[in-house]
Amino acid sequence: MQQMTAPELAAWLGDPARPRPLLLDVRENWEYELGHIDGSTHIPMNTIPARIEELDEDAEIVCICHHGARSMSVAAFLERNGFEKITNLTGGVHAWAVQVDSAMPKY
Repeated sequence: MQQMTAPELAAWLGDPARPRPLLLDVRENWEYELGHIDGSTHIPMNTIPARIEELDEDAEIVCICHHGARSMSVAAFLERNGFEKITNLTGGVHAWAVQVDSAMPKY
């Protein structure tokens, strides 16, 4: 699994020459509703095993949570299940709110 900072993800998303990754937000519903990165797909961590078939094994996937720990667990789970293009957002949406989008609520 690779690690990526919020500014690195922002640069990736802002690069029209680079295919957009699947932004997999694994936080709880209430957390996602508070704020999320535009275009992200919300699948709470505890439902990933039951919903893994919804994910494309060949896609670039960036796993996202609040600070990066839960998403790292999901990223490791996905890798154990055959996914090869997995990246964890270091610092999660908190880092995104601090370093990229100051309008995003912090909690």
